[in-house]
Amino acid sequence: MDQFQAIRVFARVVEAGTFTKAAESLNMPKATVSKLVQSLEAHLHVQLLNRTTRQVTVTAEGAAYYERTARLLAELEEIDTSLANAQACPCGRIRVDVPASLARDVIIPQLHDFHARYPDIQIDLGVGDRLVDLITDNVDCVIRGSNIIDDQMVARLLTHMGFSTCAAPSYIERHGEPTHPSELEDAHWVVGYFSAGSGRAFPLDFNRGDERIELFGRSRITVNDSNAYLAAIVAGHGVAQIPSYLVEHHLRKGTLVPVLSDWLPGPLPVYAVYPPNRRLSAKVRVFVDWMAEVFAQLEVVPLDPAVPPRRLHRGG
Repeated sequence: MDQFQAIRVFARVVEAGTFTKAAESLNMPKATVSKLVQSLEAHLHVQLLNRTTRQVTVTAEGAAYYERTARLLAELEEIDTSLANAQACPCGRIRVDVPASLARDVIIPQLHDFHARYPDIQIDLGVGDRLVDLITDNVDCVIRGSNIIDDQMVARLLTHMGFSTCAAPSYIERHGEPTHPSELEDAHWVVGYFSAGSGRAFPLDFNRGDERIELFGRSRITVNDSNAYLAAIVAGHGVAQIPSYLVEHHLRKGTLVPVLSDWLPGPLPVYAVYPPNRRLSAKVRVFVDWMAEVFAQLEVVPLDPAVPPRRLHRGG
């Protein structure tokens, strides 16, 4: 017996006054309505209704049972309604963790648009390049660039982020401009980047036709923060590959210049990642959908579909 359904049917019989009217309002066969009420009485070991050929009356025990269960049914209906409204108009607090540069240059400047759409959602924005533990840190989702996703997590691909290879004019004046990626290993300097979590360095990625070159290059400064990485490039410490959206205004102003332009950096997949044991709530879902829209507007350089995504090594 489905006790909840039986309670709802019993309540409808009490309110309608007859099994026939209750069955019609529930769009159920009269026999089914009668059987459910009988099953409920058998379960409770109490007679809830007196039945005659002309009418149905409620026993004293049935009246007491109806009074209490009617309140529960009304409360449940109110909960269902509030959840349905939450799906239509999401509200509440969400905890999201994102890289520092993405927060500074993309998310925070455009949050007015998100809050205009969803004024009842509060965002707790964790900012940093160190990976967080979604379960331990009670984070709803993280936005990360990586082609390595924990198998125990759920990931939604948001975009493939384009990269630019560039250097500061001051660097070019001192060292000249590289003509081939291999020169970054002996004749030039690079600004290195290593994972804040694992300490592993990220290689530079170059593609031209069927050729693909990955190298770390030689460096005198290596950082683990995207803001520091950009600052080191602008300061002229070496050649680097950096997300195109971060350097768009620097390239326009001339504080950075493109190098090795005939070698295309591989794009980086960007994912929204969240735990599999948490159903994606409406408030998190609309934030992830909004982030996908934001990323769709970020591409500064067109992505070549022939260029494969860059490879990141486990733990990077």
